[in-house]
Amino acid sequence: MEIVYLLNSGFMVREGNILMVFDDYEDPARVVDRAVDKGDFEKLYIFASHAHFDHFGTHIRAYAKQITRYIFSSDIKRTKRVKIFPADDITFIRKYSEWQGEGIKIWTYDSTDVGVSFLVETETGARIFHAGDFNWWHWEGDTPENKALAKKVFDKQLKRMKGMDVDVAFFPVDGRLESSQEMGVTEFVKKTDIKALVAMHRVDYPAWIPSHKFQTETRPLPIWSPTTPGERRFLIDGSFTEK
Repeated sequence: MEIVYLLNSGFMVREGNILMVFDDYEDPARVVDRAVDKGDFEKLYIFASHAHFDHFGTHIRAYAKQITRYIFSSDIKRTKRVKIFPADDITFIRKYSEWQGEGIKIWTYDSTDVGVSFLVETETGARIFHAGDFNWWHWEGDTPENKALAKKVFDKQLKRMKGMDVDVAFFPVDGRLESSQEMGVTEFVKKTDIKALVAMHRVDYPAWIPSHKFQTETRPLPIWSPTTPGERRFLIDGSFTEK
């Protein structure tokens, strides 16, 4: 599996003959452009987990001729921006839904912000989880009531993910949360059976180095925290490599 960082929560994943693009709001390294121009794939799926500007960019309209399907969270349907996309090529998907297309099957979960998170399984059996904005959003300066609510909605959704078995999970480790940035990812790793982890939603922050607390509370697993658009890794036999 080839994984390339676009920006923020944006990634391109190549698995077999399928290209999957997640939350591509900007692609300064032109990763997707080059892949589409090269054309060495059979299917192209572009996912957007919700309508926030840093997850859904209208430049992905440029791939309409090559697209197999746009998979958009249902909240995007209410935006003006979506009107530039060919309606026949879009599937709008709600939380707790399933959808099957050529070469892939998709399940969705709820977010703790807006939209959905995606669990994708390819025809080869590879399984990928992209959290979108699902996280434990514990803001240091927030009120006790809001902090309690953030924990409640996170715990409620995480119960549905218990035991999730995927090859790689993309999950926010947002530096803006300061000392709380690892709270969500720690609980997520503890409750699931993910095989590898990619940290995301870290624009303008250095690579995440897991703390001693995270390491002692969770199990060992491969972790990649990209910082530079165009950065690339291959997931081979459960390890990240630059190949």
